[in-house]
Amino acid sequence: MSEELKNPAALEAGMKDADVPARSRNKRKKKVSILTTQKIYEVDYKDTALLKKFVNDRGKMLSSRQTGTTARQQRVVAQAVKRAREMALLSFIGEPMNLERREPGAPRPPREPRNVEAAAPAAEAPVAE
Repeated sequence: MSEELKNPAALEAGMKDADVPARSRNKRKKKVSILTTQKIYEVDYKDTALLKKFVNDRGKMLSSRQTGTTARQQRVVAQAVKRAREMALLSFIGEPMNLERREPGAPRPPREPRNVEAAAPAAEAPVAE
């Protein structure tokens, strides 16, 4: 194939194929931290509303990849979360689980169907008499 057919725009600009920047297929836009967007320079362990944004529903700290924080911000947030847990402002675990127990031998409560189509009653077949 001739060079003109490969990249006519690069040819007009006087560029060779090697000079044309390659597309980055796996390049994603980097997340920006909440701390950066709101211009928060100090993270206080008493600000639990802010710290909950860095903790998932099970109580685990989110990685900087998920939150977009820099390494320095991640260290500061981790220290604040640990202090808040020690002061009992944040829980070590997430939402409490359902701990209700049923009596031995008692029937289980009916499960809700997963699929809406499966939940719809099927057309009954005619009964032959």
